[in-house]
Amino acid sequence: MDREDLEVNHQELLFFAICFTVMALLLFVRLFKGPSVADRAVVIDSIDILTDMALILFALYSGRSVFLDIALITALLGFVGSTLVARYLEGGL
Repeated sequence: MDREDLEVNHQELLFFAICFTVMALLLFVRLFKGPSVADRAVVIDSIDILTDMALILFALYSGRSVFLDIALITALLGFVGSTLVARYLEGGL
C-alpha cells in the first residue's frame, strides 16, 4: 500500500461530517411527529449515532482529539439512555 493511498482528503471528511449533521437535523422532524414513544427512542438513538459519526469525521478533519473524546462520551451516554428507555417501555423500571 502506498502512502498516497493512506492520504486523507479533508474536503471529503468535512463534506460527510456536514451530511451526517444535516441528516441528524432532519430526524428532528420525526422526533416531534413520532406516533409512539418507541419511535421517538429510535430517532434519538439515530441522532446520537449520526452526531457521533460527524464528531469523529470532524476530529479527523481538524486533527484535534478532543472531538473523539466527546464522541465517545456521547456514544456511551446514548447507549445507557437507550437501555433505560427500553427497560422503561418493557415495564422493568
